[in-house]
Amino acid sequence: MKAFHEVRSYDSDFMVWHSSYKNISFLAHWHKEIEFIYIRGGSARISINDDIFLANKGDLVICDSGHIHYSDSFDMDNSLDFIIFDPNIVSPLYNKSNFKHPLITAEMLCELQLDKKLIHLINVLKIETKQKEPYYREIITATLKEFWYQLLRKLPKAHLPIGETNKRDTMLYDLQQLLSYIDTNYYENLSLSFAANKMGFSESHFSKIFKKLTGINYVNYVNLIRIEHAANQLKNTPDKVTDIAINCGFNNIRNFNRVFKSITGLTPTAFALGTHSDIYSLSYYNRKSLDKEFVEQDSITVINNEPL
Repeated sequence: MKAFHEVRSYDSDFMVWHSSYKNISFLAHWHKEIEFIYIRGGSARISINDDIFLANKGDLVICDSGHIHYSDSFDMDNSLDFIIFDPNIVSPLYNKSNFKHPLITAEMLCELQLDKKLIHLINVLKIETKQKEPYYREIITATLKEFWYQLLRKLPKAHLPIGETNKRDTMLYDLQQLLSYIDTNYYENLSLSFAANKMGFSESHFSKIFKKLTGINYVNYVNLIRIEHAANQLKNTPDKVTDIAINCGFNNIRNFNRVFKSITGLTPTAFALGTHSDIYSLSYYNRKSLDKEFVEQDSITVINNEPL
């Protein structure tokens, strides 16, 4: 799994996923699928690319393919439904939707007569993905397509100048490539100047853009990736803690121990001896909450998660 570029696992080649959670936050990530987040109750603070907003009960958030998104809602109660699906399901020649804003309020959904259609879509997904009766894929596809094309018909579109749009898309693509590089080469010297140079930015501008798009500063992000790999090695190899620290890009054991405990709440040795169900999600874990729980069957980090 790539920590930033989420590659989702499905139980079949039909790439549609739905789940519901209470009191959830997740760190910045992106994927090729389209994602709907329905606020069933409470509120959630969400960022998509350079839009940061508060979504409330009854609102729908749309995250298009490739968009960077995170939720920093550790201080809020919420109940959320997630729908994630391959764009090819709605169109074999999919282009970005270019909706004017990713947040569709409850009032807008009602005004556009999409509120009941959204609840119907969620209910169909819940039933059909669980029971998997004959033609369940066709039923889900038809329901999803109808709702998607109603959105395309009724929601306002953004009309940015071509040059500005291309510049933004290029910047997002470059950032995705940088983060994929970091995940693969986490053991290298990944300094701030190295990252800024790869993006073609000054260090100060890069730091500002990185924090805005991911909700976390660059050094912390690199540490999260390194600790994720270190946790995997602690659980699955006989290597010594000192060797693992060096293999994961830490220049001394004291720094490794400090960073590992700050992220996981445990020393490397205590972690290696403990029982943890989802090592690969560790880097998304315990950013601000004392609670340490994971989303079941997902790679998105949660904070104080309670599956519904």
